Amino acid sequence: MELFRIRKDIPFTRHMLVLNLVSFVTFLAAVFFLVTRGLHLSVEFTGGTVVEVSYAQPADLGQVRAVVAGLGYADVPVQNFGSSRDVMMRLPLREGLNSGQQTEQLLAALRAQDPAVELRRTEFVGPQVGRELVTNGLLALAFVIGGIMIYLALRFEWKYAVAAIIANLHDVVIILGFFAFFQWEFSLAVLAAVLAVLGYSVNESVVIFDRIRETFRRQRKMTVREVIDHAITSTMSRTIITHGSTEAMVLSMLLFGGPTLHYFALALTIGILFGIYSSVFVAAGIAMWLGIRREDLVKAPKKAGEGDDPNAGAVV
Repeated sequence: MELFRIRKDIPFTRHMLVLNLVSFVTFLAAVFFLVTRGLHLSVEFTGGTVVEVSYAQPADLGQVRAVVAGLGYADVPVQNFGSSRDVMMRLPLREGLNSGQQTEQLLAALRAQDPAVELRRTEFVGPQVGRELVTNGLLALAFVIGGIMIYLALRFEWKYAVAAIIANLHDVVIILGFFAFFQWEFSLAVLAAVLAVLGYSVNESVVIFDRIRETFRRQRKMTVREVIDHAITSTMSRTIITHGSTEAMVLSMLLFGGPTLHYFALALTIGILFGIYSSVFVAAGIAMWLGIRREDLVKAPKKAGEGDDPNAGAVV
């Protein structure tokens, strides 16, 4: 489906060098912030106490957050759990306090505001569990990246696999760089968003690479740069429709989903925007500089008589 069709190819390759230099600088900045500031890991990774309380009437999450912040806990997830009267909080570990003392301290502060508050559940997440989650998350990321490389190498050619995986890692590192720079909480939901961005970004790269292969087959007089420009231009309508509708849904989660979905939607928003950019300029640009050719994707037709048995039809 096309809402519009661009008649003249846009010269994307003309600006790829400058834009890739910008990408490289952005990538280095993201790595710098990851190394110097690190990620603000959530309770799932660092360990802490999960507390669930119940109110007699629908809870005011804003007041609950104010009580939690008054105890010195910054950026603690406070969310409804099951119903509007049930509230769940994840408290990070605090030196000098064990899980039971943290729970008692929090419950006393909440009851000072509303005596009807009841404790439903308390659960301690140890640092060992957090380390296992970090390890499993990194393994999941490695398996996804490895699977993408194998798929692209089999479907296209190794140059395309290298180009796509560099573009995808570019997206992932920049998302992590944003979270490191602003010290946003990195939770399991954000990790899920990063993995989703990997699949989303590679899908866009595959569409462009597939159109490059198709253009190589149909337009034999075009240069490599002209083929790339034509392939990207011909997918613009599809890109705008697909990413526009996806971004509208993600923005609705970001604006109206509340604190529970905030960082998840934020990671997806950054990933989708940079995913479009990297698929067009980073993946296609690297593939071009690696020296993609028509022969990489389109097998040359056999000449007349080539491959025939020279002894065929001979009389013995």
